Amino acid sequence: MKKILLLFSLVFVALHAFAGNAEDARKTLDKVAAVVGNKSGASASFTISGGKIGRQTGSIAIKGTKFRARTPNATMWYNGKTQWTYMASTNEVNVANPSVSKQQMMNPYSFISLYKKGYKLSQKIQGNTRLVHMVATGKQAISEMYITVNSKYVPTQVRMLQKGQWITIQISNFSKKAISDKEFSFNSKDYPKAEIIDLR
Repeated sequence: MKKILLLFSLVFVALHAFAGNAEDARKTLDKVAAVVGNKSGASASFTISGGKIGRQTGSIAIKGTKFRARTPNATMWYNGKTQWTYMASTNEVNVANPSVSKQQMMNPYSFISLYKKGYKLSQKIQGNTRLVHMVATGKQAISEMYITVNSKYVPTQVRMLQKGQWITIQISNFSKKAISDKEFSFNSKDYPKAEIIDLR
């Protein structure tokens, strides 16, 4: 009987600890979302590697669900509905209305809304760094994710598992800044000779 009571006690303590850890992880991501989701906008540099992507460096500007990402090979604009992708090698612009899952794959900051539903959360604290672990509880485009957060609640690394492949995004030079909504839409005047391919 004592062994059974001890076992129940250990299970209760473990469940309580997990629940507390999950709540702490959620609070961490709430603070990260408040920092990254600055209403006026924010920008950062990134290096993305893994999967079929290889390795690419670039910059990103974000404002709510809107973003603009630039790499040496391509520039992508997303205004909350329409996405334009300019490929320098072909001088083409593909226009599309991406699905939610495709938006998640394109935006390294998609986790700031993802974590609120459909994921089990936990975190580890190492000095001033927090490592938040997200695991999908159902079918999601991103099945698992690790987010490394510094003492100012700015993410410095995002690792995500998509279709069995890990993709790592290193983030640096994060800065809050006012960004005009015009920056998140393609302007044909800037690319007068580009061929527009409408995939909508």
